[in-house]
Amino acid sequence: MKRGSLKRWAALLKGELLTVFYAARDHEAPWPARLLALAVAAYALSPIDLIPDFIPIIGWLDDLLLVPLGFWLVLRLMPPAVIARARQRAALQRTRLPRNLKMAAAIIALWMLLLVALIVWWTQR
Repeated sequence: MKRGSLKRWAALLKGELLTVFYAARDHEAPWPARLLALAVAAYALSPIDLIPDFIPIIGWLDDLLLVPLGFWLVLRLMPPAVIARARQRAALQRTRLPRNLKMAAAIIALWMLLLVALIVWWTQR
């Protein structure tokens, strides 16, 4: 892949991330789709991956497959009017991602809870 096409693909993914983020916050979106959109946006923004990136090839699969698959699923489940509004808001905010410290704390707490659950499960085996 050429450098220019990688930049375009990255810009497209950033735009879709913003679209998913704003769709999750739309009150007219159905709850299951909103929860999925929040999970996908949180995972895409989270510095902690399901498969660590330092593992060769497999470490990048979650970024290359799971995140775009999550975007696709959210975009399929959301009503077209919600996606249109979210894309409109995302187009206005293309330069930066919104910051939300409460959401960041919630994501970190969720990862810590999953880690504790994994440790408890592992020690009881």
